[in-house]
Amino acid sequence: MIPLFGEPEADGKRAVLEGRLLWVVLEALSLGTGVVLDFGCWSRDERSAIRWLAESAGASCHVVYLPVDLGTQLARISRREATTPQQTFPMNEADVSRWRTLFEEPDAVELAGDHVGGPPPGWLRWRQWAAARWPSFA
Repeated sequence: MIPLFGEPEADGKRAVLEGRLLWVVLEALSLGTGVVLDFGCWSRDERSAIRWLAESAGASCHVVYLPVDLGTQLARISRREATTPQQTFPMNEADVSRWRTLFEEPDAVELAGDHVGGPPPGWLRWRQWAAARWPSFA
């Protein structure tokens, strides 16, 4: 986000960029190309929507979760800020601790990837939910 827009969030452009990347992913999958999508995917709904989209394109999808403890995460942030400050945005321990409470850790069922449940209440289809979450996806 910073190299593209000069700031980490850029007034909702993250969702627009991620939606366009999802569109590219589905195009690549339709050509039979394997894809690794390295999004934060903080919510179970985001991960479920992406899994559903991949599966609807005839591809398999696997969520890979690599847990990182707070100390390691803070050390990595500190290293990034020291070595490439122009490519990251400042974060302090309070920010990171708060953000960690917002992350929905995948459970064993989700990691097994056997079944993607239905979309959240109020949504009939995952594709509709995805188009609302990532506007440029539609």
